[in-house]
Amino acid sequence: MADKFDVSLDLMRRLPPENVEENLAGLLKLVPDLSEDLLSAIDQPLKVKKCQASGKEYLLCDYNRDESSYRSPWSNEYEPPLPDGARPSAGLRKLEIAANDAFNVYREMYFEGGVSSVYMWDLEDGFAAVVLIKKVNDDAKKTTGTWDSIHVVEVQEKGRSAHYKLTSTIMLHLNYSKPQLGDMKLAGSLTRQAEHDLTVEDYHTHVANIGKTVEDMEIKMRNNLHEIYFGKTKDISNDLRAVQSLAESKKQAYVQAELVGKLRDRNV
Repeated sequence: MADKFDVSLDLMRRLPPENVEENLAGLLKLVPDLSEDLLSAIDQPLKVKKCQASGKEYLLCDYNRDESSYRSPWSNEYEPPLPDGARPSAGLRKLEIAANDAFNVYREMYFEGGVSSVYMWDLEDGFAAVVLIKKVNDDAKKTTGTWDSIHVVEVQEKGRSAHYKLTSTIMLHLNYSKPQLGDMKLAGSLTRQAEHDLTVEDYHTHVANIGKTVEDMEIKMRNNLHEIYFGKTKDISNDLRAVQSLAESKKQAYVQAELVGKLRDRNV
């Protein structure tokens, strides 16, 4: 019999991605013993919360959650309060603050708005980080859309260099509405991995290396999303809908057949 965890993941992959939260909630009711594993394995749209101490917005995910509390990257405190919640070491916390400042600039340059958060935690032979970016476009007249990107980086330090293992997931949801054309929904997710060995001059070089790695991956994934979702959708729409009238299409087919016939006669 197939493992319940694998079957659950396979089921979630086949359900509409725009309803992932509702689908996951229903699945957890069916297999409550797998709740922790499923919440860690299945990416959900990022939620936004305001830090009580700083007043700044930050993103919630499984990587800054401890029990039912979430750690703010601005205050380093859990909300609701959790005194013994997991926190990065003092040195890594300084790196986390620098990374949040850097990705705020990155987000403004590429997304012109939205919310970003970076969380880090210590590992035995290095550390790990997650970079979160969320942008919501809410144009009530035409288009609504959401971009959620989750970049998990494992860093293994090797003297003057470090090995970076990146796993990136982008979730995209678009809803276009126009009276003449009706409603169109487009939703999906894409996951890619990459590994790099980069030079580390000092501890804060990690911020630049992680930033460059995430930037390169997002550019590649944007291009893939454009080809996979928008390109394929356009091809299907063009096949289903004829721009020319039926009479023009028949005339064009007749001319093509006549040209092919003349070329064959010439070759003979």
